[in-house]
Amino acid sequence: MRPARVLTIAGSDSGGGAGIQADLKTITVLGGFGMSVITALTAQNTMGVHGIFDVPPEFVAKQFDAVLTDIGADAAKTGMLARQDILRVVIDKIREYRIEKLVVDPVMVAKGGSLLIRGDVMDLLKKDLIPLAFVITPNIPEAEVLTAMTIKTNNDMKEAARRIFAMGARHVIVKGGHLEGAALDIFYDGADFQEFIAKRIDTPNTHGTGCTFSAALTTGIAQGKNILEAVAQAKNYITEAIRYSFSLGSGHGPTNHLAPVARKWGAL
Repeated sequence: MRPARVLTIAGSDSGGGAGIQADLKTITVLGGFGMSVITALTAQNTMGVHGIFDVPPEFVAKQFDAVLTDIGADAAKTGMLARQDILRVVIDKIREYRIEKLVVDPVMVAKGGSLLIRGDVMDLLKKDLIPLAFVITPNIPEAEVLTAMTIKTNNDMKEAARRIFAMGARHVIVKGGHLEGAALDIFYDGADFQEFIAKRIDTPNTHGTGCTFSAALTTGIAQGKNILEAVAQAKNYITEAIRYSFSLGSGHGPTNHLAPVARKWGAL
């Protein structure tokens, strides 16, 4: 019996805590087979991004073709797509290969608050990528950019979810980790809201949490779980990965992608 095939379309993190590296670790630990389309190389560590080398759009397309004409994918996810020409290739290839189970992680705002994508890229993301999303997973700052509203309460999160759903995504998860109190994520399917709550863990080691959550979600969807089961799996996984995160480097350390397996081994 073959594993679920999970494709991640994102940038490489040389520090290993986010991006392609975090995605492939997560997919593997949860029992999927991870594949990648790398859109950018970053010189990155726990302190921040020190350089970006964008992969030429034609080579992004070649990676898609190589993987999907041979192995195929049961689900895919996107990460940071900062250039319009690269984003256009990604959109075109998702349409060409009819990837229906697409998780869009709209990496738009740096930890310091600065926008990572602007202008035509933002417009293209809203107009053409979000309508392809089976589920989109913005955090609070990303949801604020997408909706042009301020989010301070649970009701604000719900209103943001409604507005993002209206952009064409089939399901929306607004992640509330940037608000105070329990770690609350709100799921919306156009009709009903569902809350996913975990106890907040006090740690600075949260590098790559968005990538890890979306990769876990994509793996669950690829494995045939219904959307609420997949969200619950992703929420539990990221909570444990944060609980047993690593104090590596001088900044925001990475989460522990092996945590669920290590606990079974008795190593934690």
